[in-house]
Amino acid sequence: MATIKDIAQKAGVSPATVSRVLNYDASLSVADSTKKKVFEAAENLSYRKRPGKRYTGKKIAVVHWYTEKEELSDLYYLSIRLGIEERCKQLDINPEIYFFNNINDINASEMEGIIAVGKFSNHQVKELTKINPAVVFVDYSPDGDKYDAVVIDFEKATNKIIDYFISTKHTKIGFIGGREVLKGETEPLEDLREKTFISCMQEKGFYDERFLYVGSFSVEDGYRLMVQAIKELGQDLPTAIFMSSDVMAIGSLQALHEAGVAVPDRVSIIGINDISISKYIYPSLTTIKVYTEIMGETAVDTLVERLEGRKIAKKVFIATKLVVRKSVKV
Repeated sequence: MATIKDIAQKAGVSPATVSRVLNYDASLSVADSTKKKVFEAAENLSYRKRPGKRYTGKKIAVVHWYTEKEELSDLYYLSIRLGIEERCKQLDINPEIYFFNNINDINASEMEGIIAVGKFSNHQVKELTKINPAVVFVDYSPDGDKYDAVVIDFEKATNKIIDYFISTKHTKIGFIGGREVLKGETEPLEDLREKTFISCMQEKGFYDERFLYVGSFSVEDGYRLMVQAIKELGQDLPTAIFMSSDVMAIGSLQALHEAGVAVPDRVSIIGINDISISKYIYPSLTTIKVYTEIMGETAVDTLVERLEGRKIAKKVFIATKLVVRKSVKV
């Protein structure tokens, strides 16, 4: 496992800076470019390289629904992007990175295809396919009959977390989650983690709507919602809380520490994603590992299949795995 020192050396900063960046220390004043170096170094040091056939000269567009600044707030998408870039490097494909607000800069005549990372509205999907009909969506499937997609089975991942909590004698289980909003839209998308949590807990007879808090997928909202839960629930705070992303878990852990709520002795925490920094925070985060780098790799391989002649759309589900660390009582 890479150490804080390894990350510092690769990023060209001090170990103290790395530690504070990885813990989203709000009092740290450094440029976003420095944060980006640290996060990318942490991801790259966790990445497993593999060889492959080479496609010298091919050029693809990688379009993100997040801005570069937003990407630093949710490392899930950054990790997917790095997986795409690494696989392209292995295959000698040239990826050009765009954000949706500058897709008009894409030279369609030069692009073999597009990998679209994130959530896109129907209008945006049409805009992308006008540039090139060979589009692979990552983390979203707008139409499984038309478009290739690489996704995670968040329903199964959610059930893994609930089953683990129940197996370790928890029945008062809370949920702190986020919802995403498509660019240009006002209504948030339905989140499968939240939906599955409610239905599964109802089915098991343990659901309590007081224990459900929802905001956005950010460290700040993880912190804010946990502060709210601690204030509103007091001694009735659940003994286990499912965080729907690791970055939200990081903010929530900070709120619990400040309130003197012991983790995991009083509250056990499980996140989703297993971003590279999850092992470095205190206590180290138990989480569902989402193989984001493999999502990126698979998107590239799926696009290559299209370019080699496959006509039928396919949706690829990438498996997840529960990684138990110190934020749960075992």
